[in-house]
Amino acid sequence: MQPIWDVLAEVPDPEIPAVSVVDLGIVRSVEAGRVVITPTYSGCPATHAIEQSIREALDAAGYRQIRIDTAIAPPWTTEWITAEGRDKLRRYGIAPPEPSGEVHCPQCGSADIQEVSRFGSTPCKSQFRCLSCLEPFDRFKCH
Repeated sequence: MQPIWDVLAEVPDPEIPAVSVVDLGIVRSVEAGRVVITPTYSGCPATHAIEQSIREALDAAGYRQIRIDTAIAPPWTTEWITAEGRDKLRRYGIAPPEPSGEVHCPQCGSADIQEVSRFGSTPCKSQFRCLSCLEPFDRFKCH
């Protein structure tokens, strides 16, 4: 199954191309004959694009027989984002959710931040600004 995981690790998230669908924890499992995915939330507008990108990557790698199933229970959680995925988000300028609940600026690391809007560039993010370096940034909403 590792070769299939390797293929999926190269499939970028359509909204945040710096991270893969594996980094975000969207790929739940790779089993005999199928890949199971869970969207980041049930109304995610990128779900179809993600499925299509996964299908294209599997087909290109010779895994045409693998089906893609979507599971919505249990729901996706930010806890499924890998450590590497959190680092990639930070480098991309998005604050990943932290287990402590704290928010730090992905640019300078400051905790002196202010929420600007509960809604960011996509429905799964909110918008903040750093009061230290004055940079705006998105933060993944915890769920």
